[in-house]
Formats: sequence, C-alpha cells, structure tokens
Amino acid sequence: MINNGISIENAAQMLLDADNILILCHKNPDGDTLGSAAALMYALKAKGKVCAVACHDIIPAKYDFLGIEVYENQFVPEFVVAVDVADQKLLGDSMAAYSADVDLCIDHHPSNTGYAKYVCCDGKLPAAAQLMYSVVVAMGAEIDVNIANSLYTGLMTDTGCFKFSSTTAETHIVGAELLKCGAQHNFISERFFMSRSKKTIELEKYALNTMEYFFDDRCALIVLTKDILDKVQAQPSDIDGISAIPRSIEGVDVGITIRQINDSTFKISVRTTERANASEIAQGLGGGGHTRAAGCEVICSLEGAKNAILREVETALCR
Repeated sequence: MINNGISIENAAQMLLDADNILILCHKNPDGDTLGSAAALMYALKAKGKVCAVACHDIIPAKYDFLGIEVYENQFVPEFVVAVDVADQKLLGDSMAAYSADVDLCIDHHPSNTGYAKYVCCDGKLPAAAQLMYSVVVAMGAEIDVNIANSLYTGLMTDTGCFKFSSTTAETHIVGAELLKCGAQHNFISERFFMSRSKKTIELEKYALNTMEYFFDDRCALIVLTKDILDKVQAQPSDIDGISAIPRSIEGVDVGITIRQINDSTFKISVRTTERANASEIAQGLGGGGHTRAAGCEVICSLEGAKNAILREVETALCR
C-alpha cells in the first residue's frame, strides 16, 4: 500500500490545475512508458497546457509515429509527472535534476516505491496505458486518433499483443474503445509484433546458440555480452522481445536474460510462469516489477551476476 496514493480523479484534477508540465519516462523506454507519456502530452495540450516529454535515453525511431515533443528547455517545469516509472532510479542519471522532486507518478507496478509526492498506481493493471486511459477520461479530454494510437501502443506492447496473463476483460474493453477512437491496430501490431530487424534476428540466433539450462531445465538463461551487442551494432529497440525467448521453452518456469551494459554493470530481465514470482526474484537483487515479468540491475562481474540471479531463482523454485 502506497501511503501517498491518490485516486484517478484526484490525479486528473492535479494535472488540470498545473501548467508547464514535464512528463518523465523511464530509461531504456518501451512502448508503455512512451505511449502513456504521449497520450498525456496530447491530453494536456488539448486542455491548453504547456508540456513536453523527457527521457534519459534517445527515443527509438520506431516510436516516431507517436509525435512526442521532447523537452529541450522550452519552459521552466512547474510540475513534474512520471509515467510507468516504479522507482526514481529508473529515470536515469540525466534526469537527476527532476527525479528527486516528482510531483505525481502514474504507474501500474506493484513494486512502486512511492518516491513521488503523490502516486496514482494500480498494480493489478497490465499496462500503465490502461490507467492513463482512465486519467485522460477523468480529465475530460477527447480521445482523438493521436491519444488512441499512443494508448493502444502502450496497451499492446505491455500485454504482448494481449496474450500475457495479466490481460483482463477490462483491458480488451479499453482496447476496443481505443479502436473506436481511431487507433490503428494493423499498423501498430505490424510495427511491434509482425516484423523484426536483421539485428534482432542475429541476437536471437546468438541467444539460442548460447542458452544454458539450470535446475532440471526449469530455468533457461541467456547472456547478451557487450561484445555481441557491439558486433551486431544493436540498438535498445533491437533487443525488444529477446527476454521472452527463454521463458517460451516448454518446461521452463523461469527465463533469465542478462544484458551487459559495461564492464561491471548488467541488466537482468526475469520472465516466469505461474510457478514462480518474477517480482520476488528481481527484488532479491534490488529490482522489481510484475508477477510474471520483472527486472533488476547489478554491478559485479558476469559470473557474479549469473550466480546472484540463479540463487534467487533457486529460492523461488523451491518455495
């Protein structure tokens, strides 16, 4: 329970009362944080507000269609809102000027740390975009095609095209409403689920060839070293979807993907079946997330990272 939690209606009113609003996404941005941010940006602009979006990392080109206005000191922020960001450390170092003073966080992670002054969070939802839909409606903003496409992107990417176990009947209802408002299902599904870059294919080949199994094959682990990422010249967007590979293997309850950031930093993604809790595994190493999908970042050697996450997996599988 987040002590500073507020209702959707209160969050909407807070946004309507503010101006010069800076919207923050998490680093290594995905479709949910960007789609939610874009939708909020359009809704605020429709209400006559000055706002823009900031992110520690460059927004991948495949999200260009969202038309996000990036913050470039156009105004002095008077109100800061973070979307789909469970912990202020996920904002990235370049956002340090704002991360300690976030006025409102709109999120769907059960592991949200409550770092913002006020938090509007529903950990039962599969995507922040589903919560953002309710916030936009509560703001009284018309859901035009730009907002619909933005929210639909967040909804589709964080539910794996509506196939993840966190997807509910209400998720489909929200998706249907967005389609009625002009969301381009064919375009978005093709862009994110029906085509892959050559670099992604190369990384998948490497991942499959180097995969390791543990605990009677109930855990599958892949490592993407900096050498292979540099060799392929992979961009963050090329890595999307790789984390789902180890968990997709029959009989595997925990899929682990370790991605090397530099000589001593490793980002770990955890995907699980109902037989293990991904969030609990990641929390053991200072991370968090959802029941079936979570992550963390560790500073150590590659061998140290593997041993650390495997200890957490073993504990989870023995529960």
